[in-house]
Amino acid sequence: MAAAALVTENFKFVSLFFKSKDVMIFNGLIALGTVAGQTAYNVLAFHCPCSSGRNYLYGLVAIGVPALVLFLVGIIMNRRSWDLVSECRLRKCRKLSGDAAFTLLGSIIGRAVVAPLTWVIISLLQGQAYTCALSEVFDAGTLEGFPSGQGSEVMAKFPCEGSVSTELQGFQAEIERRLKYESQLIGWLLVAGLSIMVFLTLCVKRCYSPLGYQQENYWSQYRSNENTLFERTAHVHARLLAAENVKSFFGFVVLDKEEKEELMEHKSGSPICSSSWNRVTGVYLYREKNGLPLYSRLNKWATYSLENDTEALEKEMDILS
Repeated sequence: MAAAALVTENFKFVSLFFKSKDVMIFNGLIALGTVAGQTAYNVLAFHCPCSSGRNYLYGLVAIGVPALVLFLVGIIMNRRSWDLVSECRLRKCRKLSGDAAFTLLGSIIGRAVVAPLTWVIISLLQGQAYTCALSEVFDAGTLEGFPSGQGSEVMAKFPCEGSVSTELQGFQAEIERRLKYESQLIGWLLVAGLSIMVFLTLCVKRCYSPLGYQQENYWSQYRSNENTLFERTAHVHARLLAAENVKSFFGFVVLDKEEKEELMEHKSGSPICSSSWNRVTGVYLYREKNGLPLYSRLNKWATYSLENDTEALEKEMDILS
């Protein structure tokens, strides 16, 4: 029972993680999870080969490959990625201007790089992968009293305790200290550069946004609520429609208590035509109608559908901004 409760609580946390309404909180949770994963990897799985030719490759792979995987996962899990794919599939991106494409790609990539950049920065600040990678090319001539003629095969052994000869063990701490200094310096410079870039990006975004801060915040809340309600309603609608089809085939359908209550409350689920699905699917940028905001494709579809103007609906549903 305790294990089941723990799994349930973890599942709730993961749900909160992926459904967070606040972008900063969402990105912060991603970064925190990446830090935990990177730290666990360094403790449990990182083992420098301490071999010339392998150290450099292993160190770079330990930093770069997980970052690449996290970037691709970020792209895959971002709903806007699939909105863009749907837009190109349904409307051939013919209404997608250069500015709109730049904005959308920037938003997708900006969200996706949080985890990989966090991985790279934490790797550099901890210094293990960098020390492993650069040990074999370390310039030992800068160390006072270091024996000459030591090749890369000898230098590659310094990240591993007990791998170097007795006469060189006294230099091990100094070499590790210098390499960690370089690694952490690069890491902090990367943090500073990214901080400045994020600040400038937010300034530009606020300057060119057609909405005030309060309305933009409201738009964000609207999108979050619309997505939540749409997914919840789609789940129930699909269940009701499936129940009707199963009943028509077998003559009856077996439902649990919750499903019976849903069926009693909503009666039935009518199929939705593909053209309606296509109209509410794809990329959307802010637009107004007679001074009133249209916050999404669904909002636009509902507004024009109420007027029963099919021609205007067909024309407007292809417009992005």
